[in-house]
Amino acid sequence: MTSESLQRALGTVRGHLLDPDTLVKAVATGRRRGSEPPWRRVELRYVDLKSGRHLQVTSYDQTQAHTANHAVGDAAREEVDRLLELPFGNWHVDTTTQSHQLRVTKKLEGVLHSQNRTAPVEATRGHDRAKDRLLPEDDPVFRALGLTDAQGRMKPSRQAKYRQVEEFLRLLDKTISEARAKGHLRKPTAEDPLRIVDLGCGNAYLTFAAQRYLTSVRGLPVVVTGVDVKEQSREHNSEVAAALGVDSEFVVGTIGGVELDPAPEVVLALHACDTATDEALAQAVGWGAQVVLAAPCCHHDIAAQLRKSPTPAPYSLLTRDGILRERLADTLTDGIRAALMRGEGYRVDVVQFVESRHTPRNTMLRAVRTGAPVEDSVRTEYDDLVATWSVRPRLAELLDAARA
Repeated sequence: MTSESLQRALGTVRGHLLDPDTLVKAVATGRRRGSEPPWRRVELRYVDLKSGRHLQVTSYDQTQAHTANHAVGDAAREEVDRLLELPFGNWHVDTTTQSHQLRVTKKLEGVLHSQNRTAPVEATRGHDRAKDRLLPEDDPVFRALGLTDAQGRMKPSRQAKYRQVEEFLRLLDKTISEARAKGHLRKPTAEDPLRIVDLGCGNAYLTFAAQRYLTSVRGLPVVVTGVDVKEQSREHNSEVAAALGVDSEFVVGTIGGVELDPAPEVVLALHACDTATDEALAQAVGWGAQVVLAAPCCHHDIAAQLRKSPTPAPYSLLTRDGILRERLADTLTDGIRAALMRGEGYRVDVVQFVESRHTPRNTMLRAVRTGAPVEDSVRTEYDDLVATWSVRPRLAELLDAARA
């Protein structure tokens, strides 16, 4: 890693961008201090068209992608020079034999880190591409997490996890962007980054992916904390963070007992089992978190209550068979959770997390604190629902205890 004049560092990057034989892909993101580029992200690669090889540039605004092709030669050089003049804060350039990362400091100096690949890779020049990934599979974060091999290829056994991470990032990106656009989430700065916590983080696949995407791709200053009950998870995740050179903190604690100061603004809880999801939602409410993404796992509590209580008429057909009663408990539990969060001033959507063929636990509660007055009908419908089914939701108990 070397620190040098910005123009010299950009000159090195320029040389790689203009090599139509070795450039695999280049990405520009972020912004420099005091400046804002016209695009949130720009991607460059070479493609072979009927008229010859072209530099393909895809520029992303907040809602869509804009693609243009520039013939190798003067047209490509002019486009590269134009892009290098824009105030992007980061350039990531992959070639067939190396990987280069350029970061622009607050003093407008260039910090360039170059690394040789363990083995050369082949650049794909086809015009028709597979679906763009928010984080490509050869991203260093996946190597550090053990999802890819030494050549940056996703291991067959980890493809499902990769899809899960990808879909999670899409939901996170959309939710944060919408919340910021509507004024429900502040714009973070380098001095005051966005505070994110992952409750029950386990091996922190989503923790590291979220930080990598939001910082390197979206250019948002964030600080991420992972919470898990196991000391082994803290040690493992801290080692991964050190290997990646990222500023992440991992603490040992229960979801319901962890104390964080200052409080996080974005709360993640992915596949926290049974009432652990309720504890995560209650923590988010107590912290006043602006954004909450929770993907529940297991719904034993309400299911057990349904088995013990008489089924209200005319719904006995829905609980006579065990499999239907279990699915009803899933739906009832998450419907109750959504209602309770709405009662706390959140706008809540219940969405599909990943396709059901990849995992049966594919529901996500996406909540954004709006500050809008809570309608009386929200509380009335909730009261009628729990009274009809004679259930005592754990989340309601936790919220009541916090208010007591």
